[in-house]
Amino acid sequence: MHDDRANGAAIPSWSGRPWWAANELLAFLVEVAALACLFRWGYSLGDGLPAQLLLGAALLAIAITLWGLFAAPRARYRLPLTGVLVVKAVVLGGGAYGLYAVGHPVAALVMAAVVVANTALAETFRRRPQPAE
Repeated sequence: MHDDRANGAAIPSWSGRPWWAANELLAFLVEVAALACLFRWGYSLGDGLPAQLLLGAALLAIAITLWGLFAAPRARYRLPLTGVLVVKAVVLGGGAYGLYAVGHPVAALVMAAVVVANTALAETFRRRPQPAE
């Protein structure tokens, strides 16, 4: 990874920051899990396979679009921290809610707790100065 300040997105180096790297990996896994949960929730809302696939794909597409535009490390539009956190709450929190909605309340609670802890650590690590290399 490198520091890409040209477009306003700071992406720190992997070296010398093992906890940051581990948390970034966890963040990626949480994001993928949230997308899967959103698809599954949308799928559960449909009546018949075509509607199920359409609703699952629609929720997935909305989440991916929001994430790519506003919350990704190289998002097209750079929002202030509050805006990024709102988008993350909608997408990642939506994934946890989707898990709850399909009948897994304990897993949803665990996912929500991981989302909050991971996001708090990720945003803290991203704003902390890097060690000298």
